Amino acid sequence: METVTLGMTDLKVSRIAFGAWELGGEWGSVDENEAIATIRHARRRGVTLFDTAQAYGFGASERLLARALRDDLDRRREEVVIATKGGLRMTGSGLVRDSSPAWLRQGVDQSLRALGVDYLDLYQVHWPDPNVALTETAGALEELVQEGKIRHVGVSNFSVADMTQFAHARPVETLQPPYSLFRRDIETDVLPYTRSHDIGVLVYGPLAHGLLTGSMDEQTTFAPDDWRSANSSFRGDTFRQNLDKVRDLQQFAAQELGRPVAQLAVAWTLANPAVQVAIVGAQRAQHIDEAVTASELHLGDDELIHIDRIMEGATTFTGPTPDRMPTR
Repeated sequence: METVTLGMTDLKVSRIAFGAWELGGEWGSVDENEAIATIRHARRRGVTLFDTAQAYGFGASERLLARALRDDLDRRREEVVIATKGGLRMTGSGLVRDSSPAWLRQGVDQSLRALGVDYLDLYQVHWPDPNVALTETAGALEELVQEGKIRHVGVSNFSVADMTQFAHARPVETLQPPYSLFRRDIETDVLPYTRSHDIGVLVYGPLAHGLLTGSMDEQTTFAPDDWRSANSSFRGDTFRQNLDKVRDLQQFAAQELGRPVAQLAVAWTLANPAVQVAIVGAQRAQHIDEAVTASELHLGDDELIHIDRIMEGATTFTGPTPDRMPTR
């Protein structure tokens, strides 16, 4: 698979990253044996970057990822890049943002134990915390870099203003924002900022959390423990209107590219010169194969213009936020 250097870091990574959010339980039940087989298949297909988070089941995702990658982590540690995130804390009333130095330090130690590693290649602040100065958060993470517990520091879901303030204490090395054909707001200011500051960008949700797989229709429902069951983007008029857009994209992808719509969607995110990596969640080996193939699809200017025309009038997608996640 094609590799790329992630922004200003020295991390050379695959352009497709394995996203391990689904392994935490927030997408419904997890078949652990199948998940492990899928992760190992991703390694065989050349995936070197694995993205997880403390909050994905509060250790469940990290532990399952560690089981699948144990041989690599023990024998070929330099061949895999482990990215995780911290700064969310579960309370009796649900998830809250907590980027205080004490919680981040505790989170790093918990992630190291769950993953069974001596250091984390990339540690990302999951969401900005309005109650903690970003310079204080950045300073705490710099201390952890100096201690050797983490190698590189990134952020997720941060605005330009957030990154600018964070950078007063230490550089933002990477950004993980949402990005898909249904969610393009970062094109206005975030992506120009990351390009001008050599910040590596690894986008999540390139398949709009399943909407762009082409497998959904108006009768699609979700289990109560799947976060999408309570999200407005997956019900009502918004859902139906966007399904029509997906069908138009499917037709274009099949007739003009000879590809499924999921491959078009992933390739479209990677066509943006400010994006280095697309994070794709997968529960089956087939999903990995499709993502890897998508990374090899290079869309031309005419194709990108046609895709833009199809998407005219689409309803902007609303993704998950900590305060809207179900309490478990």
